Amino acid sequence: MLAGPGRALLFDIDGTLADTDALHVEAFNHVFGPRGHVFDRARAAKELMGFSTASLAERFLPDETLERQSAIMAEKEALFRKLVSGKVQPMPGLMTLLAFADRAGIPMVAVTNAPRLNAELLISGLGIMDRFKAIVIGDELAHGKPHPLPYLEGLRAVNADAGLSVAFEDSRSGIASASAAGIATVGIRSSLSHAELAAAGALLTVASFDDPELMKLIAATMGW
Repeated sequence: MLAGPGRALLFDIDGTLADTDALHVEAFNHVFGPRGHVFDRARAAKELMGFSTASLAERFLPDETLERQSAIMAEKEALFRKLVSGKVQPMPGLMTLLAFADRAGIPMVAVTNAPRLNAELLISGLGIMDRFKAIVIGDELAHGKPHPLPYLEGLRAVNADAGLSVAFEDSRSGIASASAAGIATVGIRSSLSHAELAAAGALLTVASFDDPELMKLIAATMGW
């Protein structure tokens, strides 16, 4: 059954399409550890995940010039890409949901604060580049997450209505961004707990994309 116009599914990438958070923590610790910042998964989920590269550089590298901040963050992202290359695995149930959405004619958009090189590497690594109508990069906009602009751009890219769409996020900043754009937001429990995701504004939280409650929500929103 084809869904009506104005509907869309919008996905964060890291921790949502693929569980990459542990590799991000490893890369951050390699680069930031010598600078006095060491992260475990809990601290990373609170202070790193979902934030834009620019905001992380400003927070953790305040004494560096803008040029050095950019170079240090580029080093971290290059290390992450090296660590993740060939190891990208989809979150449980993702491929089934994407195939269902494809058959229903629902456009899908990736919305991330990650650099474009990372985003394209991960989506290509999952073999799903052709399923996404657009990839919205927070650092390429005037504002990244938690501002609503990235998700508003995602809706605009496929001419979708916020009230007819569903977003998927694993971070506090991502949930804030999607929710502020007026989109029903599902929290993916890859790093944060149900309570933490719900407190950030998630309408529903799941551990996998084939959760029955999630399928009910999507069916109701998509008009399936």
